[in-house]
Amino acid sequence: MVEPEGAPELAHPMDPIWRAILLGTEPRFRRTRKILKHFPSPPRCKLCAAPFEPPFGRVMRAIGRSRWSGNSKYCAFCFHVVEALHGGAEIECSLLFADIRGSTALAEQMTTTAFRRLLDRFYGVANEILVEQDGIIDKYVGDEIVAIFVPALTQEAHASKAVAAASLLLAATGNSDPGGAWLPVGAGIATGVAFVGSVGTSDHRELTALGDIVNTAARLASAAGAGEILLTIPALEKAGLASAGLPRRRLDLKGKAEPVEAAVLSKRGPGG
Repeated sequence: MVEPEGAPELAHPMDPIWRAILLGTEPRFRRTRKILKHFPSPPRCKLCAAPFEPPFGRVMRAIGRSRWSGNSKYCAFCFHVVEALHGGAEIECSLLFADIRGSTALAEQMTTTAFRRLLDRFYGVANEILVEQDGIIDKYVGDEIVAIFVPALTQEAHASKAVAAASLLLAATGNSDPGGAWLPVGAGIATGVAFVGSVGTSDHRELTALGDIVNTAARLASAAGAGEILLTIPALEKAGLASAGLPRRRLDLKGKAEPVEAAVLSKRGPGG
């Protein structure tokens, strides 16, 4: 049946449950993540933060939170929740993209094995920081990491948490070190309404975010120089940085009809 033009979209029956989880009104989900994120060590389930590695990985496996065989980003327990609650909800959230600058040139200067080790080091550092700042790691795409910050995990401070995570990540990769970075990284942050939920086929589903702010954050990360964080103005205001006197740029971003104004938060030292 073809819906008439302009007809409202029908809500998925599980959307109210997803909204409760994402907005933090579902107490069991919030309690579990709050506890498990303090148990070392990464990598972790991107939903509940259960650690997969020693010293507590064995304990997690014993209570059903081992890596799920179909997608190692989730523990088996959480995946079955995602599978049962196929759907999602539109909510205000913040997206963070962090991108290695000049990765092609870096790869040319070292062996494939050495470059892989460098990426593994980056992923390990990013994973620890993002989970600690209550972000949900959406995906790793080559030399880029994507994280979602939702109200349920951040007590509504999703933009502030995204900025803190980006700042800590740039510092941890040496981008605020006057002596130079061990890995040049730039980041983009956008805040607004996105669809967050479980998408995919019955064989492979993932928790992800969809919408214009996702694309905007990705474009900002691509435009950011090493040691820079580019934020949309809504992200700047939501993070409480509107009066910080940060420099601004008007950027022509691919796929956007109008230039996007972004604030620039720099973590580069004098030698950056």
